[in-house]
Amino acid sequence: MTILSQNFSLVNSWVNELRDVGVQQDRLRFRRNLERIGEVAAYEISKTLDFSEKKIQTPLDKITVKEIAVQPVIVTILRAGVPLFQGVLNYFDKADCGFVAAYRKHDANDYFSIKQDYLTCPNIDGRPLIVADPMLATGASLIEALKDLLNHGTPSQIHIVAAIAAQQGVDALQEAFPKAKLWIGALDQNLTAKGYITPGLGDAGDLSFGEKLQR
Repeated sequence: MTILSQNFSLVNSWVNELRDVGVQQDRLRFRRNLERIGEVAAYEISKTLDFSEKKIQTPLDKITVKEIAVQPVIVTILRAGVPLFQGVLNYFDKADCGFVAAYRKHDANDYFSIKQDYLTCPNIDGRPLIVADPMLATGASLIEALKDLLNHGTPSQIHIVAAIAAQQGVDALQEAFPKAKLWIGALDQNLTAKGYITPGLGDAGDLSFGEKLQR
């Protein structure tokens, strides 16, 4: 697991603004901060990918250069993951993409189960898989999504990108997928009794796109 804000950098400022109720009501800024974290994570992930060499022609000479050997597949869980996903895609601009529609189905007491309605994804067999999900709380929705994604092939690597993660969710994910690599903006230690990250930042989907009707 790599915590992007562990060593001080601009990531700390972006995470701070995501959390700050005085700033986070600016939806454009909120989305952009998620996007920035996705971009930094993509850059760090790129260092771990296999590369190949090829020759290119400059105006003056030929030169041998390195390129990504196999382009990744980038997947997000709708709708909250879209800004973070866009940040990853900004850097891996040749990647293929997939989408998962999953959500928490709340009961009268505000407890929830995971409902997954839809998944579309290219073949991921032998390719790096990057899943962008801004809030890794219990890990339940992400684990279900990954199980379905693996029906589309066996990736060469699995990378999970999250803006905020709870330790419980990290533990659950690592138990289910021990080879997955996690890239997170910040790690929080606690979940509430109803499965929300604390201190966290609230509902990333609502803050990005507006409040939704409960299903």
